Amino acid sequence: MLRSQFEEELLNLHNQFYEMGMMVSNVVHKSVRAYINHDKKIAQEVIDYDVEINDMEVKLEKKSFEMIALQQPVTTDLRMIITVMKASSDLERMADHAVSIAKSTIRLKGETRIPEIEKEISDMSDYVKKMVDNVLIAYVKTDQKDARMIAKMDTRVNEYFDSIYRHSIKAMQANPETVVSGTDYLHVATYLERIGDYVTNICEWIVYLATGKITELNNPHDE
Repeated sequence: MLRSQFEEELLNLHNQFYEMGMMVSNVVHKSVRAYINHDKKIAQEVIDYDVEINDMEVKLEKKSFEMIALQQPVTTDLRMIITVMKASSDLERMADHAVSIAKSTIRLKGETRIPEIEKEISDMSDYVKKMVDNVLIAYVKTDQKDARMIAKMDTRVNEYFDSIYRHSIKAMQANPETVVSGTDYLHVATYLERIGDYVTNICEWIVYLATGKITELNNPHDE
């Protein structure tokens, strides 16, 4: 294969990864909007869309293996292919968590809701979506400085999680009728917190792409 043809395939791989990232950002946002607005139609759209995201991840992985096997790329080219392969797996898992949030929307029927906690979940979701969008831009620019800054944003995600956890437990203790919805809030906050962790993983792959070094940017959140 000619170098120009290989570079074109590399660019296509890069663009497809970015496209997958935008799709994932969209489903994360839609899943929480559906949850807050009790919109089961949009929640179902998120669930249905997951098949397409899974297919994209499989295609990216297959193409990455193919390019490594046939072209035996080295240095920067190889790092880019490995980054796409690993980071697309992180994106796919983020989409899985969005699906879990969407399923919570469908499951939660007529339970006592707590508007203050739902506002916190909405704010947490907006913040996580910002992280997802920012990490995609950092990927496109191979900007390790931005990647390191985005990884630090995960601290705020953990603070949101801790606050929602405290308020949900307090509400459930005060009013037993909120136990079902309160438990669900804890699940949704956990899914969003995990998405933040996967964004951090992608930040680490951007640093690898830029430097060739595997770097742990944040200590894992305590389980």
